[in-house]
Parts: sequence; C-alpha cells; structure tokens
Amino acid sequence: METINILFVCHGNICRSPMAEFVMKDLVKREGLAERFHIESAATSDEEIGNPVHRGTRQRLKRERISCEGKTARRIVKGDYERFDYLVGMDRWNVQNMQRFFDGDPDGKVHRMLEFAGRPDADVDDPWYTGDFDATYDDVLSGCEGLLRHLGLA
Repeated sequence: METINILFVCHGNICRSPMAEFVMKDLVKREGLAERFHIESAATSDEEIGNPVHRGTRQRLKRERISCEGKTARRIVKGDYERFDYLVGMDRWNVQNMQRFFDGDPDGKVHRMLEFAGRPDADVDDPWYTGDFDATYDDVLSGCEGLLRHLGLA
C-alpha cells in the first residue's frame, strides 16, 4: 500500500497549517491509518522560519490532547511538489502563492482546505489576525475529516 503524502500550507506555518498537520495526524492515528500517511506543514513566506507553533494553536490543540511539540516553521521548497500528493492551502492566497512558487499545478495537487469540507470558495481564517483559534480549529477539523472522506478512508 502506497503512503499518502500531505503538506498543509499557510502564510507563516505557526498557526493554521501546523494545526492541520497535527489534527490530521491525530485523526489518522485514531483510525489506525497512521502508517499509510506522511503529513507535514510549511509556510509560503519566510517570516517565521524556525519559530515554534503559535501559543494559541498550541493551547487549542492541547485542549484536544494533541501535541505539536518540537514543530518549527519551515518554508515550502521546490521539491515539495514532487514529494507530496496533496498540497493543501488554508486560503486562496496560500493557493495562489503555491501555484506561483511551483510554476503552476500541472498534476492537480494544490487544493484549498475547505474544498474538502464542501466549501470550495471558503478560507480558513487566520487566527493571527482574528484571535479566534476555536473557529480555526473547527474549520481545520472539518477540512481534515473531509480530506479523509475524499480519500475514501472515513
């Protein structure tokens, strides 16, 4: 059985995309599917490279008993397009930035998170600006569960 490789992407890789990374890791673990997945997250910018996950994301994940210990922000690199089957942006700007960075999306790997939740035109709001980590968590969970359904695994 082939590994499914997923990269979640947001602007800085300290709020939304690491939240999605660790929520998805938790979901696949609970479903007994962890060995079938390789899941990471990254940023489209270099503003936060090397920084830990935002305190608000860490606290929200902790309430769900999900650890993101040791995660630090990294930026997408050209090789990510080949390494990952799904490159999932949290909003339309992330998707546009990825498409520009990867010189398009010839293999149809770039997706918007909430398209998997049946809301293809919706964005996962950035809690860096909204301060609402609960709303972000709800959107991320909905998108991750939808991605599992899309893969035929939920």
